[in-house]
Amino acid sequence: MSQIKIFKIDGEYITLSQFLKEESIIASGGQAKFYLSENPVKLNGELEARRGKKLHPGDKLEVDNELYEFE
Repeated sequence: MSQIKIFKIDGEYITLSQFLKEESIIASGGQAKFYLSENPVKLNGELEARRGKKLHPGDKLEVDNELYEFE
């Protein structure tokens, strides 16, 4: 696991699929459902597979062996 990456949210929240697209983990929002069914993603230590899950400042996300903290 590498260092924590800080991700700034513009507005109140970002959805999990928007985040995955923004970080170039997936190419389009339509790939989110498939990606999440094949790859474990942890939000605040819990497995999360809902592409519409809202990520807020203070949340921590573990995806693709990277750790992100939201501001």
